Amino acid sequence: MRKINWKSKSLNYAMMAMLVTAWGFEYIVAKSALDNVQPLTLVFFKYSIAAVILLAVKLVRDRRFPFQRRDIPFFFLCAVFGDVLYFYGEYNAMSYMPISLVTIVLAFVPAVSILAEFIVYRTKPTPAILIGIFVCIVGVMLVVGADVQQLAGGRVFGYLLAFMAVISWNVYNFITARMTGDYTPLDLTLYQLIAAMLVVLPYALFRLPPPELVDKSLVFSVFYLAAVSSAFGFLVYVNALRAIGVTPAALFSNMLPVTSAFFGWLFLGELISPLQIAGGAIVVVSGSIVIWLKGKDPGAAIH
Repeated sequence: MRKINWKSKSLNYAMMAMLVTAWGFEYIVAKSALDNVQPLTLVFFKYSIAAVILLAVKLVRDRRFPFQRRDIPFFFLCAVFGDVLYFYGEYNAMSYMPISLVTIVLAFVPAVSILAEFIVYRTKPTPAILIGIFVCIVGVMLVVGADVQQLAGGRVFGYLLAFMAVISWNVYNFITARMTGDYTPLDLTLYQLIAAMLVVLPYALFRLPPPELVDKSLVFSVFYLAAVSSAFGFLVYVNALRAIGVTPAALFSNMLPVTSAFFGWLFLGELISPLQIAGGAIVVVSGSIVIWLKGKDPGAAIH
């Protein structure tokens, strides 16, 4: 039997395309689950199952668990910003606005990351990157501006929650970057999952869904989010980082608004205006250019 070459670029390009499609469908699954489960309770369920899966992978691979006590506060900070606040903002935003608009705002992450690098580390972006960030901001303004008549109806809260998720994810990235040199990606993610579980456990215990709401659809949703989006997604993404590089992997991730918009239209009948489609295209393209330009800098990293 022929052995699979997991370092093959063509295989990883195909796997990343599948993953971005799976992540796009994740929003549909999550929206269905959120009809019966509180956002942070859903985070607890999916991370608990994902942690068990990754723990099994870890036990098969090496059974070593390197750990430094000094990093405990940082694991919990990652849990608060990268899991609790991020998913609280993302999941609740879906209650106020179409999924496609949520993911367009989330595609703003690379631009915010570079701005944060300048503020925190005084890393000066190139003129081309500054132009890309400016164009990205214009795209977001088009998306939001086209919703002026509906902002009073509640979408303003959706945008605020989505932007909160963007900021939280960037804080998480900077904290995580501090520990990447001390842990393997698998160890780091496993420890962060455990910390996130502990943070949301008290909330989840008092916000469990009533037994009559636990049906096959909810069970499928939770296992999809845990096994496909979290565990499988992590393994595919980390392998792609090593096989094709940070920038190509990040470029694939920035295509998420396209797949999520397609599934939102297909399963939920969600429609967005032509102006918002144009703004979304500007955000995706300019964000991808920013990632590509950032990746050309040998001393920089895409967070």
